[in-house]
Amino acid sequence: MISTNIKLTKRMLRIIKNAEEEASSSQQKLLRPIHFLLACFKEKEGALGELVLKCTIDEASLRNLVNEFHQKTEMKVTSHSLFSIPISNDVLTVLEQAICYMRNYNQVYLNEGHFLKALIKTKMLEEFVSEEDTKLILKLATTSRDMVTHLRHYNFHDAISTNIRRVNRDDKNKLIHFVESHFSQEWSETIKSAFLNITPSIYVAFDDRGDLVGFAGFDIYQNKKCYFGPMGVAKTNRVKGIGYSLLHHCLKDMNELGYEYAIIGGAGPIEFYEQACKAVVIPATDF
Repeated sequence: MISTNIKLTKRMLRIIKNAEEEASSSQQKLLRPIHFLLACFKEKEGALGELVLKCTIDEASLRNLVNEFHQKTEMKVTSHSLFSIPISNDVLTVLEQAICYMRNYNQVYLNEGHFLKALIKTKMLEEFVSEEDTKLILKLATTSRDMVTHLRHYNFHDAISTNIRRVNRDDKNKLIHFVESHFSQEWSETIKSAFLNITPSIYVAFDDRGDLVGFAGFDIYQNKKCYFGPMGVAKTNRVKGIGYSLLHHCLKDMNELGYEYAIIGGAGPIEFYEQACKAVVIPATDF
């Protein structure tokens, strides 16, 4: 049974709305997986904006192909509280897989990357999309992407958590244990390397009881300058503005150091950074 308490990004909410409009204007008035791909092509920002520019899919031709295909096939119809119109069982299959990807990535909001990956991995697109475009979708829209934000006119935001401070030497073991417990060995090694510096450029966040709940750093990943990350907040403490606050503490320091830009490496929740600091996806150069 798929939970009805799924958190959706604003972009994912728009995609659902546009997918339903696509379905409502189709001959069968039934929401199917392919309608979500068509809805993604209405998005012009972020990774989807780049996908629209580089993909060879023609929307009008795709709609015609979808209608012709679906006239020949019978689908089991069901409903779900996320959707306002009838849906095919295939939509539930995709949704269930997308939620699995969200959880595997240790994230709390379902986004378009999870859904597109599920569309492809469940083979819901293979009748309509070429192998080349399938690879393009996977590469551009379902993986973490590097982003960049301009710092020249940066202003530190007022609505920032006060339970955040610069890390000190006494925090080392506790922080390393926190990162190993909640995230990855790779991030742990990055933190260990950062403590080789006299003053590691890391901020840590605490809850009201004084327990460590998050961290963020800059200029610590492979000693890359102007590079923000990694950042992590314990899953039980997300959606509270902690990540937002950690991000802006780091950006404030980077701005004061004179950095013109901050590179956000391997951003998974792209929409978060778009909204939090007006970051944009760096276009891929290998397509």
